[in-house]
Amino acid sequence: MNVFLLLGSNMGNREAMLREACALLAAQAGTVTGQSGYYESEPWGFEAATWFVNQAVQVETALGPAQLLHAIQRIERQLGRVRPTSPGAYASRPIDIDILFYGHDVIHTQELVVPHPLLPRRRFALLPLCELAPGFVHPLLRATVASLLLRCNDRGAVRPFGERETENSVLRTV
Repeated sequence: MNVFLLLGSNMGNREAMLREACALLAAQAGTVTGQSGYYESEPWGFEAATWFVNQAVQVETALGPAQLLHAIQRIERQLGRVRPTSPGAYASRPIDIDILFYGHDVIHTQELVVPHPLLPRRRFALLPLCELAPGFVHPLLRATVASLLLRCNDRGAVRPFGERETENSVLRTV
C-alpha cells in the first residue's frame, strides 16, 4: 500500500531526527519511495521557543493500517517521544509521525482516523505533501493536495529549511 506520512521535530538536531526516522521507517515499515524537502514551521496549537522541521514521506508498505500505526509509535518511542498524559494536548517533541493517507482508504477506528482529519487545516503538512504529491486526491474531500493547499486558511509561517531545497516551485505559487 502506498502511504503518505508527515514527520516533524522541534527538539534536538531536528534534521538528524527526521533522517533517523526515515531510516527506521525503511527498516520497520516499508520502502521509502519519496521524500519532500525540509520545511520549518511555527508550532501549531501551542507555544514553543523552537520551530518544527517537517517533511512529507511516501512509503510503500505491506503493513495494515493498525500495524503501520504501531510501527510508527514504536519508532517514535525509539527516538525519545513521550506522549502527553492528556489526550489532544500538544507539546514539543523530538519526533512526531502522522499518517496522512493510507492509499485512498478511509479508516475510522478508535485508535486511527485516516485521512488525517486536520490535514486540510494545516499548511505545515500540506506544503511538503504538495511538493511530493500535488495531484493526489483526498478520498473524502475529492480535492487534490494542491487545491487543498490553495484553499487552506492556516497562515502560520512555513519556509524551506536546511540542506535540501525544494525541487519545484510550490512556495512560489502559494
